[in-house]
Amino acid sequence: MSDAPAVPMPDTISIFLLDKLQRELEYLWPPGAEPIHEMSRYALLPPGKLLRPQLFMHSAKAVGGNPEPLLAAALSVEYLHVGSLIHDDVIDDDAIRRGRPSVQARYGVPGAIVSGDALMLRSISILVTHATNHAPAASVIKAARMLAETGEGLCRGQALEAKLCGDVRCGLSSYRSMVEQKTGALFQASCEIGALLGGGAAPQVRALNRFGHHLGIAFQMWDDLLSYVSGEERTGKPGRSDAANRRPTLPVLVGYDVADEAGRAQFELALSGKIPESDAHGLLLGLLDDSGALPLAEEMAARETQVAKSYLADLPDPDTAAELAALADAAIRRRG
Repeated sequence: MSDAPAVPMPDTISIFLLDKLQRELEYLWPPGAEPIHEMSRYALLPPGKLLRPQLFMHSAKAVGGNPEPLLAAALSVEYLHVGSLIHDDVIDDDAIRRGRPSVQARYGVPGAIVSGDALMLRSISILVTHATNHAPAASVIKAARMLAETGEGLCRGQALEAKLCGDVRCGLSSYRSMVEQKTGALFQASCEIGALLGGGAAPQVRALNRFGHHLGIAFQMWDDLLSYVSGEERTGKPGRSDAANRRPTLPVLVGYDVADEAGRAQFELALSGKIPESDAHGLLLGLLDDSGALPLAEEMAARETQVAKSYLADLPDPDTAAELAALADAAIRRRG
């Protein structure tokens, strides 16, 4: 047997990277009395899984770059993500986020709005500040533009989601268009910006762009399933939120597609706003179980993940490509 050191398993590497990102985030956000700082810190800490910064860092490494100097810059995508979550909770009137009171529940709606705004704007400044000394100026400017455009895309996706509210007939194509902007865009940006600042060649940057795009869609597909396969104690957010906000999420649309006329009428009732949210959620649970929509939707998320991973084949660092593939698999097999 060879006495060469074993290559760390992707999960081990990811845990190590996650710990470094968490430490950097805590360093950048010490306790402070200024209201915006306090509310932003509350939203950011303790952090979630930091999946998007992890994708940023792995993408920089996958193209042959050194991700270590980009640690703080990678957190820019987390700031944009968390800022958008704060706004989502205001829009949805959700009182729970990550298993504790949401920012709006703790500090009020005005505080939540301004702290969400501040974090989304801070995302660009931290990217530029911490990437400038470690990447060519042209790449930093391009990365900042990508991040700003991603923020705009998140807003367009949110507006489209509001437009689809209660419309169980909208179809999977409209759903996909919304998801591409609301969720897929930030995954795509995380990977593309990481690859760009890591010095990747154009084909490598494009490949990671496509990987992030499809992974983001798969992630949202699985997130839609969590309302029906996991409890609030696992997800850290209200389990009935989708039903309460009359969202035609992936399992609901799949169930509606395969249902007969009577079943479709029940789906329409559940998203009509004419019955209490607890009754709507219970009705949807029964309809999804009867129609077999949940395993069908899960298969769709798995297929989208396979498409994402197909873009990793030609990256120069196969070990990091394996880490990205492992992150992709973990993202759609989570239960909370």
